[in-house]
Amino acid sequence: MNECNVDNRTIFLHDNLDVLQHINSDCIDLIYLDPPFNKNKTFSAPIGSSAEGAEFSDIFREEDLKSEWLQTIQEDQPELHQYLNGIRGVGKHYNFAYLSYMAIRLIECQRILKSSGSIYLHCDPTMSHYLKTTMDCIFGEDQYRNEIIWRRTNAHPLSIRKFESITDTILYYAKSKNFQFHGVQAEMSSDQIAALYTQKDEFGRFTTTDLSGGKAGGVEAYQAFNSVFPPKGRAWAPPQLSKLPAWVQDSIDPNYSDLNQLEKCHALDNIGLIYWTKNNKPRLKRYLDGTPTQSVPNLWTDVVVPSGAERTGFPTQKPLALLERIIEASSNEGDIVLDPFCGCATTCIAAERLERLWIGIDVSHKAYDLVKERLDKEVARPDELFGEQVHLTTKLPVLLGESLGETKHVYIISHPNYPGEYKVGIAKNVKARLNAYQTSDPDRAYKLEFSHETHLFRKTEKHIHDTFDNKHEWVSGDMKEIKREIVEFSKAS
Repeated sequence: MNECNVDNRTIFLHDNLDVLQHINSDCIDLIYLDPPFNKNKTFSAPIGSSAEGAEFSDIFREEDLKSEWLQTIQEDQPELHQYLNGIRGVGKHYNFAYLSYMAIRLIECQRILKSSGSIYLHCDPTMSHYLKTTMDCIFGEDQYRNEIIWRRTNAHPLSIRKFESITDTILYYAKSKNFQFHGVQAEMSSDQIAALYTQKDEFGRFTTTDLSGGKAGGVEAYQAFNSVFPPKGRAWAPPQLSKLPAWVQDSIDPNYSDLNQLEKCHALDNIGLIYWTKNNKPRLKRYLDGTPTQSVPNLWTDVVVPSGAERTGFPTQKPLALLERIIEASSNEGDIVLDPFCGCATTCIAAERLERLWIGIDVSHKAYDLVKERLDKEVARPDELFGEQVHLTTKLPVLLGESLGETKHVYIISHPNYPGEYKVGIAKNVKARLNAYQTSDPDRAYKLEFSHETHLFRKTEKHIHDTFDNKHEWVSGDMKEIKREIVEFSKAS
């Protein structure tokens, strides 16, 4: 884990790829990005709004692609490169350009995240299916956590020839299995309360929950409770004293905490906290106390689009409540939150309100103006103006420590069908590159002969191709000589 080489409350006025490439590896806790959706149109803020003058183009053309993007993707993510090449012939012609634009940036996002970090990518059905596969290639299918569906608006009584689209998609991935996630609780609506708390006794309205659980304690947890055994594979799991209502704690057996599971069940039954169903199954009563909460699932219908004072007029502005939910779920106070497409700076405002550090990147100066204005209006305390503490810069970060200068492997791969010829190329992960070759060969006869990690990977590869006879990226010569040239050139340069 590295130190972050960017100060808190920094807005970069720059192409986000350049900035991402200059942020230290493994130093960011959470990334939220709300990029263009590939709508093939331009968005502008209305005249008279706080965001007046802000606009962005959501138009992608293959001629705008940079060859080095595709080269890096081929070197670092061979499976992703194969996938993107397949996209060229699928759907609209500009899909390949959009996905290549996103892929090169997502590769950098994966690099700069800490092992405990997470990323949330906001998109819509236009490209969500393509983007999920792209993220599977970069982060790994095992690191996929959720597809969150956010209902951004209600349906309108329009006469259209399809079901109206009222949702966005948020793809949630972790960097590794060590990611942090705290879960989120939300207040239940009156309709949900009425549907859940359907029963009533002298103590009030209640619902019931299972009295058994999956984890056992002593042997008593498996014994019969009033002639009833727990379900197969489960054990009696009465709640801890601290989880019981205050009035129950005052009236229950004072030695409750020292009782075994079966004894606790009897103690709860003695004060009427066990509900016996018609088929004689025990369930725990849970009473309505104030406004109850529930764990938030992956369908978010309770967060509405910005309105009133929160609305800046910025195109595609997202609500503070949405970002606060994400930040609370996947970071702690003092963690670093990054938004590479910060726009009207909602992520920055939410992070500040939740006492996180934050970094924003945008190509428009309006992002800087809006974040200062919104910090002073929505976050500042009477004795402190946060807007004065925001740093605007067009300079790229300076890589520190182990992150100084990216390194990759210059490799030599052979195949018995081509004696005396060797594939000399570049890869961040040489095993992945070898596997990419193997999958194209029924005999899996490709062999990694040599690899050398260097900061000068591109110059070294070019030197080898200039020094030895070559065709179609394969070079001819003595392998010992090729190895020696790779090592000596990278050192001498």
